[in-house]
Amino acid sequence: MGMIHIIGGGTVSHVRNHMALAAPAYGSTARKLFELVTADSNKTDHGVLLTLTKMADYRSKLETSDDVSKFVDTIIADPNTKIIFFSPALVDYDGFITTEGAAGYDWDYNIPTQSGKYEQRLKTSEGRQKMTLTPAPKVIQKIRKERKDIFLVAFKTTCGASEDEQFLTGLHLLKSNSCNLVFANDTKWRRNMIITPEQARYEVTEDRNKALETLVSMTLERAKGTFTRSTVLEGDSIDWNSTAVPNNLRKVVNYCISKGAYKPFKGSTVGHFAVKVDDKTFFTSKRKTNFNNLDKVGLVKVVSDSPDSVIAYGAKPSVGGQSQRIIFTEHPDLDCIVHFHCPPKPEAQLSVRQQKNVECGSHQCGKNTSDGLREDYPGIKAVYLDNHGPNIVFNRNMDASKVIEFIEKNFDLSKSTDQVDRSRYLVE
Repeated sequence: MGMIHIIGGGTVSHVRNHMALAAPAYGSTARKLFELVTADSNKTDHGVLLTLTKMADYRSKLETSDDVSKFVDTIIADPNTKIIFFSPALVDYDGFITTEGAAGYDWDYNIPTQSGKYEQRLKTSEGRQKMTLTPAPKVIQKIRKERKDIFLVAFKTTCGASEDEQFLTGLHLLKSNSCNLVFANDTKWRRNMIITPEQARYEVTEDRNKALETLVSMTLERAKGTFTRSTVLEGDSIDWNSTAVPNNLRKVVNYCISKGAYKPFKGSTVGHFAVKVDDKTFFTSKRKTNFNNLDKVGLVKVVSDSPDSVIAYGAKPSVGGQSQRIIFTEHPDLDCIVHFHCPPKPEAQLSVRQQKNVECGSHQCGKNTSDGLREDYPGIKAVYLDNHGPNIVFNRNMDASKVIEFIEKNFDLSKSTDQVDRSRYLVE
């Protein structure tokens, strides 16, 4: 039986005896998550363990961020760990009392003294003191770095942020640490939201209990997803302008690029596109690249060696590679796919599939996409994944202008389904 870990509470960073920096949090979110996860035994067959810091439970042995880090090491090492709700408030900085150097009060010349719980107490009789703050090591980043099979839910707090700023802050945390979901809350506006790897936001609400209920539901459903792992071997990229790439696919993708369909975030773009070469081989877009530089980036060759694994040559394939495999198998008359994260136009009449409980890149996502495809124009099948984006599938012999006409009729390529007003924010 697998294990769900829920971690919560605040931490301290000791500066001197009777002096510490603190990130105040008293475990209410973690306790609520534990209540929700355990409320219905039908939701999961995993065991559930709630772990609070000393700030939230005086009996706990976890007081500092380092204590939490060591605890995380133990649950990463446990192969039974399947899901982690990581909601503790970790102190972002370590503090060091500084003494004057040769340059007097010049900050650059101040000398930090040793910090610790049992270091010499400060004396108020000595007057004003100076403290240097240095960023503390990030604990969360090692979870998925070491265990890609763990479903990680992270939490991010803002204060007085706009909805878009809150979303982008949470998305940055998600992308930087390969999280599966991020729960973002703004303490001033009492706004909550759930952020997904597909760059969507759900449950934007001031009703915290409702948002947490949805978070638990999405987590337990998405954690059921199964994935095909890719093994990357040495190999050359497929030149985007080579004859190996169908001319109509290149024209369609280049058109989408010219209209701004692929919008960068942290240097990468979301979406994917591919062409089937044979029953086991396809060329697809590369993961964590900027498709606006496709002439330089190229495609990656992928060969299926079993239902659960693929070999990629030279780079990791797009997360959507699994959807592509399933679509190519179940729609053998079609061999080109284009996917971008842009909303439909109000007048569009499309096949729509819910994506809320399905993580992009999973077998379930691929099946959901394939089952939703509908022929809306002769030779073109499409499905719109709600709050995500369309998959448009066609044959290499299809007239590219017809595909472009279909896209132009149904989708607004200038906008993104992440809802961010890009005229106000520099998103790169």
